[in-house]
Amino acid sequence: MENNKSRLFGTDGIRGIANLEPMTPENAFRLGRAAGYLFFGKNRSQRPCFIIGKDTRHSGSMLEGALVAGLNSIGVDALLAGVIPTPAVALLTRHHHAQAGIVISASHNPAEDNGLKLFGGDGYKLDDEKELYLEELMFSLEARVPQRPIGADLGICSFLPNPLESYITAVLKSVPTLSLKGIRIAVDCAHGAASESTPRILEALGATLFLFHNTPNGLNINEGCGSTHGEELQRLTLESQAHLGIAHDGDADRLLLCDAEGNLVDGDEILAMTALDALKQKKLRHQTLVTTIMSNFGLDACLEAAGGKVLRTPVGDRYVIEAMRREGFNIGGEQSGHLIFHDHSTTGDGIIAALQVLRLMTEKKQSLSLLRKCLIKYPQAQRHLRIKEKLAIDVLHEKIPLIEEVEKQLQGQGRLLLRYSGTEPLLRLLIEGRDAFFINQAADKIIQELATLIG
Repeated sequence: MENNKSRLFGTDGIRGIANLEPMTPENAFRLGRAAGYLFFGKNRSQRPCFIIGKDTRHSGSMLEGALVAGLNSIGVDALLAGVIPTPAVALLTRHHHAQAGIVISASHNPAEDNGLKLFGGDGYKLDDEKELYLEELMFSLEARVPQRPIGADLGICSFLPNPLESYITAVLKSVPTLSLKGIRIAVDCAHGAASESTPRILEALGATLFLFHNTPNGLNINEGCGSTHGEELQRLTLESQAHLGIAHDGDADRLLLCDAEGNLVDGDEILAMTALDALKQKKLRHQTLVTTIMSNFGLDACLEAAGGKVLRTPVGDRYVIEAMRREGFNIGGEQSGHLIFHDHSTTGDGIIAALQVLRLMTEKKQSLSLLRKCLIKYPQAQRHLRIKEKLAIDVLHEKIPLIEEVEKQLQGQGRLLLRYSGTEPLLRLLIEGRDAFFINQAADKIIQELATLIG
C-alpha cells in the first residue's frame, strides 16, 4: 500500500469520476468498513454512529448506498442528512455526538466527478497519518477482521431529523445582531448543496435576494456557475443592480464575492478585511492570520502595517485549520475561498464567511468596493496544465532551466510556485511579482515548455 496515497487520498479526501477507479461503489463500501474499524476497533461500549451528507450530484445516491452498506456491515449506524453543505456535516457530527461524518461531494469539480471526505467526531478533517492508515485498512481489513457481525449487531440506516434547520439555526447564531434589511444580494448557488440553505439564511436576516443557479437536477452542479465562474457572478451582480454578489461551490465550503461595481473579491481580500477588523477590535488571536503559500504577499504587508502578521501553510484548507488549532488562531483560509472563522466553525464555510463580510458592511456602513481596498495585491499570473504524467517538481526544475532563471529575476520582488493539484490531474503554476507584464510573459513561456514535457 506504499503507493496508494497518490492513487486514492488527495488534499481533500478521495475524488475522481464517479463509477470509475478510484471513485467506485466498491471503494465506497471498503471505506465505510475501514472507517468504522479505524474509529472504533473491536471493543466499544456503545453503538457507533456516522453522519452522512452529500451534494446534488446524480451519483451521490449510488455512493451513499455503498457507503452505508459498508458501515452497517461492520456494525456502525448511519444517519443520513441528505443534500446539505459540507460544513453542515462537520457541525452536525459534533452536535449529535456522532463518532464521524462523511461527505459525498467533489466540491467545485464537474458533475460527473464525485468524492468522499471524512470528519472526526470533533468536526475536523482527518490528518495525513489517519488518512494513510484508513487507506491501508480499505484493502487489508478482511484479513484483520474475518468475522462479521450478524443479527442485532449489524448497523442500521435512518434519516437525521431536521438537519438543515439545525445548521441554519447554528449559522444565524454566528451573527446574532445582524440585520440585512435594505441590502440587495445576488446569489449563485452553483446548483449545489447550498441551493436551499443560503437563501433561507439570508432571507431570515431580511436581505432582498436575486437567486440564480438554485435548481439542481443532478447534472448541472457547477456548470458555468458557482465560485469558479467569476464572470457569471459579475454578470448576475451587475444585472441585478445588487449591493454585492455571493457565489458558492458545489458543496458550499467556498465563497467568492462581487462588489456592486462588478469587481470580484477573492479569499485573500476577504481575509484581509476581516482580519484587519478583528485586529482593530483585539479579537485576532495572537495578532496572526493563517493562510497558504498560494495567497498574495500583499496580505503580509497589509497585516504588518496594522501590527499583525501572517502564518503560511501548505495548500489545502485542512493544513490551515491544523495550524489554527495547534497555535490557537481564529481566522484563516485560502485565496480560493475556503475561509475558516474558527470561533464559529471547524472547517471552511461559505455562508458563515459571507455573513462576516456583511456584518462589516453594516457595522462600518461601507460598501464592499470600499472595504476590499484595504488589500493592495502584488500582481499574480496563474496557469494550470492538464498532465499525462507526474514528474517530481525538482525534476521539472532540472529539465526547464527557464524556471530557475525567472526565480532569480524575481528574488526579493516576488516568487514562483509550481505544484500538483491534490484533487485533479493538473499542474499549477503561480508567479507573483511587481511587474505584471513580466510575470505573465514568463508564465506563458514556462507553461508552454511544461506542456511539451508532460502535458
